[in-house]
Amino acid sequence: MLQYSISTKLGLCLVALALACGASRAQQQQPRGDSASLRSGTAFTPPDPIWFGNRVESGDIGQVRTWLDAGLDPDYLADRIGTGLMIAAWTGDVPMMELLVARGADVNKVNALGEQALMHAAWRGNGDAIKWLLAKGARINRDAMQWSALHYAAFAGHDKTAALLLDLGADINARSTNGSSALMMAVYEGHEAMVKQLLARGADRSVKNDRDEGALEWAFKYQRLGIARLVAAPQEFAAAANQPKERWGEPVRSQPSAAPPPASPEPPDAVTMQIESLERMRNVLAARGLTDAPRKLDQRIAALRAQRARADRNKPPIAILEISASRASPQDQSTRLLFEAGGPPP
Repeated sequence: MLQYSISTKLGLCLVALALACGASRAQQQQPRGDSASLRSGTAFTPPDPIWFGNRVESGDIGQVRTWLDAGLDPDYLADRIGTGLMIAAWTGDVPMMELLVARGADVNKVNALGEQALMHAAWRGNGDAIKWLLAKGARINRDAMQWSALHYAAFAGHDKTAALLLDLGADINARSTNGSSALMMAVYEGHEAMVKQLLARGADRSVKNDRDEGALEWAFKYQRLGIARLVAAPQEFAAAANQPKERWGEPVRSQPSAAPPPASPEPPDAVTMQIESLERMRNVLAARGLTDAPRKLDQRIAALRAQRARADRNKPPIAILEISASRASPQDQSTRLLFEAGGPPP
């Protein structure tokens, strides 16, 4: 939640994202579709996507079962990551996955970023979830020019997960939406052990993406000379090493352009954490040369910022009542309201 969730180096990585703060925020308001409203006999309304995602992430299988019993779509989308099954795959919660699939959840459904539950499990290195999903019909390989679970495992540096996927039939030379291979993902992130494993299993070193960049080009662009020696023959490495640095272009990493602001004395709210997570994800995807996915994320970020701005306008300013009095002259007492800096009167 690739778009959280590499999708969530996405910090994708993503994300670990906003569970605690999101749950706190959700508990401050009565969520629609909760257990209390269902017991009261009122008409079922699907839960708020934030509340739904928090309950799935926290493993609240009882609440999720209650929603499903009341008629909730088993492929209902949370505010981030995707469906409940995708979130459960992300957290490695097999019992939650079992419940959702038993009620009809699609193991191969994609979210707005083109990700599937198997990819989320691979991103987090959840081997048991991967094996369970494959046993339930999840496709280990996708159509041409699509991100795959192996891409995600390689990008995240999960050696055992990549080995598991390859043992179970993952296409080692699958190409992403811009033509990059899993080997290139490992080079990009500097995962040398992953690079060695993929090469030992026969990964094609010559694959290049739609920018005409491959494993060797990325190794030199990101100054990973040890990896460059692995992905190139000695003569090829020597020729590349003699090229001027400008030949490889400037490395584009998903780092903020300015120093982060000082830490707030109060933890960020759920919306702020979502925005920060989506921004990290957007930067990673933009760095990979993608355009459609970052544009969609920009729209989502803008909507969340507007939501936060509306909430701030409705929040009453902080004020202190100051009373001044004197025992010797009680008639001279006075009162005044002191507002927080920059805060308007209510």
